[in-house]
Amino acid sequence: MDHSSQEFIEFALKKQVLQFGQFKTKAGRLSPYFFNTGLFNDGESLMKLGMFYAKSIENSNIPFDMLYGPAYKGIPLVTSIVIAFASLGRNVPFAFNRKEKKDHGEGLKGRVLIVDDVISAGTSVNESVNLILEEGAQPSGIAISIDREEKGSGSLSAVEEIKATHHLPVCHLTSLKEIMRYIESKTTYASHMDAMRAYQKEYGI
Repeated sequence: MDHSSQEFIEFALKKQVLQFGQFKTKAGRLSPYFFNTGLFNDGESLMKLGMFYAKSIENSNIPFDMLYGPAYKGIPLVTSIVIAFASLGRNVPFAFNRKEKKDHGEGLKGRVLIVDDVISAGTSVNESVNLILEEGAQPSGIAISIDREEKGSGSLSAVEEIKATHHLPVCHLTSLKEIMRYIESKTTYASHMDAMRAYQKEYGI
């Protein structure tokens, strides 16, 4: 397993952002795990999260001139990431939208990297891509915290569907397979492995 992915999983477990049990997803599926980046809700957590994203983006080699965070979760994410980049010596501009309709520009220009927590149905990404193009800028890729690696409406995952539709690279901090590899080696979480394997077999790609 990639060392940064392991560190991020341990960080998410410590902050209870990653939990195991039984949770109902928006798609109506009963999931044995729950991942909510909204629980990174203090200064130290956001500082660390921003650094995880910044390093993942750097390692992905996705070219970009600025970052864009869709409302609402994307706003604190993109803010924490540009602060992390500044601490690494790179001053990166960023933009975000509001849910309310606006009649003026977003200040988007050049190659724009979209930042979000997850890609579920892909709706947020589609809206972001359209907004960036309307502003005369160019979407260059997407950075997310976790790739759930679950089937979407067909045989592809939501991430794969986005890649196929928009031809954009996607980088992530961790994935379902990486989480499973991690907990498989930890006796603390051994009791959840059967449920995780069953879920992956039914809904995984």
